Amino acid sequence: MAAEFVTAVKTSEIPTDGITAIDVRGTRVAVANVGGTYYAFADACTHEQCSLAEEGELAGTTVTCTCHGSEFDVRTGKVLAPPATLPVKVYPVRVAGDALQIEV
Repeated sequence: MAAEFVTAVKTSEIPTDGITAIDVRGTRVAVANVGGTYYAFADACTHEQCSLAEEGELAGTTVTCTCHGSEFDVRTGKVLAPPATLPVKVYPVRVAGDALQIEV
């Protein structure tokens, strides 16, 4: 099945400068709202699989997994600080009216 944009959540459900976990077609995705810009990425930290939405702290475009301190760039998924060594998967997003659509 080819990837396509799916309406996932209303933008009003993602708090400013916060992260929310949602299920998109069976995939758990974390959505961050950084000053009105939305980013979607895999919810599981690549180190020990802790939820980045539930256990993470967002500071600008960096999410820190509080389980063990790994840091990721929410724009690219890149690891910014260990112990994680693998990036988190990122998903393209777009806003359509008041809906946030994620490509899965």
